[in-house]
Amino acid sequence: MKALQVYIGEGFAGPGVNAAHINIMIGPRNGPVGQAFTGSLSSPSQGHVPFMVVAQPNVPVKPVTLYVNKADIRGELHGNATWGASQAAIAKAVTEAMLDGTLPPEAENEWCIVTANWVNWACDDLDVVYENNYQACKTAIHAAMNGLPDLDRLAAIRDKISNPFYTPKTGNA
Repeated sequence: MKALQVYIGEGFAGPGVNAAHINIMIGPRNGPVGQAFTGSLSSPSQGHVPFMVVAQPNVPVKPVTLYVNKADIRGELHGNATWGASQAAIAKAVTEAMLDGTLPPEAENEWCIVTANWVNWACDDLDVVYENNYQACKTAIHAAMNGLPDLDRLAAIRDKISNPFYTPKTGNA
C-alpha cells in the first residue's frame, strides 16, 4: 500500500435517532492531519468544542485522536451521548485498530486522528449510541486505511444513490 499523508474514511451505523455518522482523517502529525488536529483543538467555536479522546480519564488513546462534534450539545442526555457514549466508542475503535494492526506501528506516536461525529439531538439510548458509534468508527477507520469505497463499488451503486435522510423518487432509485 502506498503511504499517504491523509487517509480519509466514512462510517454510518444504526437506524433512527441513535444512528451514528463519522468522518475521519488519519495521518502523520507532521502533515495535513496534524495541522487540522492542532487547528481544530485551538479554535473551538460556539457549540463545537473539539476534545481529546480518552480510554479513561488521563489515558488518551493512541494515536492521539480529536473528537469534533457536528451537532452542538443540546441538553444533558445529548451531552452524555456525545462526551460519554460516542467518545468512549471512538476510544474503543481507535484502540482496537492500533492493537490489531489496522493502523501501522508508526501511528502509535507519529500519527493523529481527527473525527467528525454526528450524535442526534433526539438520541434516547446511550448504549445504542455507543454501539452505533463504535461500528461507524470501525467502518470509517477500515475505509480510510483501505481506500474504500473503490470505483467498482461506486459503479455498482451509481444508479441507486441514496442515504438514510433522502432517497430520490426518480432517476437514481
